[in-house]
Amino acid sequence: MNGTQNVPPIDEDGHGTHTSSTAAGAFVDYAEVLGNAKGTATGMAPLSHVAMYRVCFGDPCPEADILAALDAAVEDGVDIISISLGLSEPPPFYNDSTAIGAFAAIQKGIFVSCAGGNLGPSNSTIVNGAPWILTVGASTIDRTIVATAKLGNGEEFDGESVFQPSSFPSTLLPLAYAGKNGNQQSAVCANRSLSDTDFRGKVVLCERGGGIARIAKGDEVKRAGGAAMILMNDEISGFSLSADAHALPATHVSYAAGLKIKGYINSTATPTATILFKGTIIGNSLAPAVTSFSSRGPNLPSPGILKPDIIGPGSSILAAWPFPLDNSTDSKSTFNIMSGTSMACPHLSGIAALLKSSHPDWSPAAIKSAIMTSADTLNLEHTPIVDERNQPADLFATGSGHVNPSRANDPGLVYDIEPDDYIPYLCGLGYSNREIGYLAQRTIKCSETSSIPEAQLNYPSFSIALGSSQTFTRTVTNVGEAYSSYDVMVTAPEGVSVTIQPNKLNFSEINQKETYSVAFSRTDSADKTADYAQGSLAWVSAKHIVRSPILVKFV
Repeated sequence: MNGTQNVPPIDEDGHGTHTSSTAAGAFVDYAEVLGNAKGTATGMAPLSHVAMYRVCFGDPCPEADILAALDAAVEDGVDIISISLGLSEPPPFYNDSTAIGAFAAIQKGIFVSCAGGNLGPSNSTIVNGAPWILTVGASTIDRTIVATAKLGNGEEFDGESVFQPSSFPSTLLPLAYAGKNGNQQSAVCANRSLSDTDFRGKVVLCERGGGIARIAKGDEVKRAGGAAMILMNDEISGFSLSADAHALPATHVSYAAGLKIKGYINSTATPTATILFKGTIIGNSLAPAVTSFSSRGPNLPSPGILKPDIIGPGSSILAAWPFPLDNSTDSKSTFNIMSGTSMACPHLSGIAALLKSSHPDWSPAAIKSAIMTSADTLNLEHTPIVDERNQPADLFATGSGHVNPSRANDPGLVYDIEPDDYIPYLCGLGYSNREIGYLAQRTIKCSETSSIPEAQLNYPSFSIALGSSQTFTRTVTNVGEAYSSYDVMVTAPEGVSVTIQPNKLNFSEINQKETYSVAFSRTDSADKTADYAQGSLAWVSAKHIVRSPILVKFV
């Protein structure tokens, strides 16, 4: 026993309230956070019923409690399980309580959606990557809550902050860099790292990093008597920003902006700055973009399964909060803005609930396929989705792309997978009979079942380790018009030949299945220095585009 059996299931942290309301919160008018992001709030599936299971009683969250909650949810007969938590490193699936519990859930027809982790942008950081789980990465939205850093030389740099006090003066104040004299401990504005005499009444430039949370840096600046904070990104976070409820007037700016601000500080003996609060602005044409924190593939426990599967809104998300941020006691509904793949996951969970309601006969794999093959790969300005560098994001960041709920409701074709289909795949991973038995909760003998390579699983994406030529098959099920015809359209990865047989699929019935093969081989034009290449294949009809990303690792 872990001593938590008598702890009441009350959200003392806010994370569970935020994620649950994102998935299925009711319509609430006049929602806002500290006067910003005003509007009507609603979850993805506002008519759904929510069952919340408390599994975290501190840090870390006990795996036994996670597995117990999954078992309880299955027993309670839920339709969708949304899991906004994960380990820091992905264990083998047979040693992963979330993967074990999710496998039991999908055998009961329950869809499972999980956060992919917040350890990006480094590769090989994705977690919750079992193929029977929808693994969700995080993207930005087109709403920004703008706070502009204005310098004494007239330059302005847009950043974000949800705390925007109207009383803060627009007049210039002394500007100081917290890391003067090369003191990087001060630069990250860690606890008690700032001198009260150096920063009192000044705008303080802090750098991200040092294992200190963004809001905690503002707390330190405020403690030291600073009037305001400019928080500059670290290099790996690039242009990826968050609107936070800071403890003092502040703005979070990009790494590029921060370098220019530091350059200005070094160029004059009397640097000055202020922050101009411009409120909520809709229409960022680069949205959706992949956030810097969103964990990336490859999927270490199974590199032959491309992860994440999908990205969804996970940056500066407004949702319910169990207590008011401004210490008010008379608010009927309170909200907060948070960022993380924890926020992206319930968006997809709620969308899955809508799809399940619209198509009650679809399996978890069919719902997952519909979400993946209908995803967007372009942003609002109709150019490829970018990452935190404002460069085109790769498949390790986006997976199939950004969720498009309306298209997912009518995908045309789906790649279906029955629970037993995962057994040959698990045997192909080299797991022992006992290890697979942990997952399947029954006796498994790989010697009595066919073993398949990862890429042969009927998955809606392709992740291939390519040395010599390889051929795999896929089976699609018609869930669109009974009489329909699809032609294949291939964007081959550079240096790879992709051959599809047949190159046309004809259907005359609903739920009719057709199988095709995909042959991969290297070409003479292959870049001998490249580790990876990416492309796609799509089945195109008069009404539908059923797209699958292709990732090739050269071996």
